[in-house]
Amino acid sequence: MFRLKNDYLRDFVSLFYPPYCYICGQMLVKNEKIICTRCALHLPYTDFHTYTPNPMEKLFWGRVSFESAIALFYFRKGGGVQTLIHQLKYKGHREIGVELGRILGLKMAVHPVLSTVDLLVPVPLHPKRRRSRGYNQSEAIAEGIASVLHKPVRVNALRRVIANATQTKRSLYERWENVSHIFSLGKADGLENCHLLLVDDVLTTGATVEAAAQVLCVLPGVRLSVVTLAFDLV
Repeated sequence: MFRLKNDYLRDFVSLFYPPYCYICGQMLVKNEKIICTRCALHLPYTDFHTYTPNPMEKLFWGRVSFESAIALFYFRKGGGVQTLIHQLKYKGHREIGVELGRILGLKMAVHPVLSTVDLLVPVPLHPKRRRSRGYNQSEAIAEGIASVLHKPVRVNALRRVIANATQTKRSLYERWENVSHIFSLGKADGLENCHLLLVDDVLTTGATVEAAAQVLCVLPGVRLSVVTLAFDLV
């Protein structure tokens, strides 16, 4: 009965504030969320969860020992994924991260390694940037994943202690130099001997994720994996 009332309320509200596709702007129909069916069919899914080693895992060879690494989409400039990421990070649409995280969680649920994670650790923003944005997009993604896997999210496991500049247009070395030492351990109690899942929005060179992983891997018995919404083939 409660769910039925919620459905009626949602339908009533949508008469005045109709939901729209965050990619093409068309009005969504019932059972569509965030994006319309047409746009969803054209999104560049990686299917990294179906095979190993995949290109994202290979990127970290010789750098970080990850149990597994997957992304939901390929990132292409001017494409629908870039539009979604932009809306999520800069336009206040946190719900995009939650819904895409849920879809990512469904992929993880059938993965033999990622389905065994114990805790989700979102890559943190610096407090100043978090205040200006109002939320951390990686936490929103982790929330969506957690809704499927029913695993806890530890938002305080890592701290971002340096507000580094944007990574855009930087070389591989410059990206690594820009993010070295920007993270420190937060509340690490209960993380020992756990399989931790780092969660971020977009992975390009992997420098930010690598810097976060280097901090966590000093904990005894920790195993690490990483997932992102998008993988940018630079």
